[in-house]
Amino acid sequence: MQSTGLAFVGAGFHATTNIYPAAVAAGAEIQAIATRSLERSQQALLRFGSQGQAYDRYQDLLDNEHYRNIVIVAQPEDQFQMTMTALQAGKNVYTDKPLGWNAVQAQQAAEAAAASDSILMVGFMKRYAPVYQQLKELIDRRELGRVRSFQMNFAVDGTPFCKNEEQFIKLAAIHMVDLIRYLFGEAVDVTGLSMDEQGHLSQSISLRMEDGVIGSAYFTSMTAWSRESEQVTVTFENGFAIAHEINELRIHKSLVTDDLPWKSLQEQDTIYTPSATPMSGSYRDLYLRGFVGEMNHFMDCCNQGTIPLSSGQDNIATMELCDRILKALAR
Repeated sequence: MQSTGLAFVGAGFHATTNIYPAAVAAGAEIQAIATRSLERSQQALLRFGSQGQAYDRYQDLLDNEHYRNIVIVAQPEDQFQMTMTALQAGKNVYTDKPLGWNAVQAQQAAEAAAASDSILMVGFMKRYAPVYQQLKELIDRRELGRVRSFQMNFAVDGTPFCKNEEQFIKLAAIHMVDLIRYLFGEAVDVTGLSMDEQGHLSQSISLRMEDGVIGSAYFTSMTAWSRESEQVTVTFENGFAIAHEINELRIHKSLVTDDLPWKSLQEQDTIYTPSATPMSGSYRDLYLRGFVGEMNHFMDCCNQGTIPLSSGQDNIATMELCDRILKALAR
């Protein structure tokens, strides 16, 4: 495994729970950490076994030419400007979602990356989750024919950090919005209905994609969903597939027979799941959710000079779809 040096900006809960350990699992060398507190930066370095440099100003970290690849996991309101500054300094940048609060800012970030000839990747980890990568392969190979429709459900208690529909779409459900594009392409029609009762949100969205596929998405943010849940059902010409949570993919191929299928035990489903073992520790979740995969991908892109799957340019369309969904819900 080739070790790649990464310098980090931010050491909050999400960063230290998901991004840092995923980077370590992917074989990264943590070269430096910058937070608003030198002590906190030093503690984060110690926690993840790094002998790197601690900073209390991210600009000081960016001024060090030794750090080429930067991972930014800061507060949403800070990430855009931090990313722009890092790109203008000629750094390769991975930044957590959202990158920009709208498509205009997403465009500015993509242009800054192009101007500095830098790699820019946005943290849409679901693209790198094994269950969705395998579903994507099934769609692209057309083993069950072309896709006819899809249904998507995402439920979470986002009430502590999402006070309105825009915050919920762009801070939580954005992962599922991006997943729609990753799996099914671009949307040409978007309609929707929503309900907001004192920050408890439900959103029902209908989409028609460029190739004629139709789909629906149900997103909800309520205290009722203290157990986060997601599911994607895809109907093909000759079967269906269900990605349940992050750890099961069920594939059903239509039975073609002259006899009635209910007369005998002929129906077959193929079910893919990961193994479960205490030897996995906490890493199993990081792999299945896609965090390790996205860190691997970012480091590969930095080493090879290739464009990330979830690039800054691609992020423009995701932010545009977020805004289109919000506009549809507001009608």
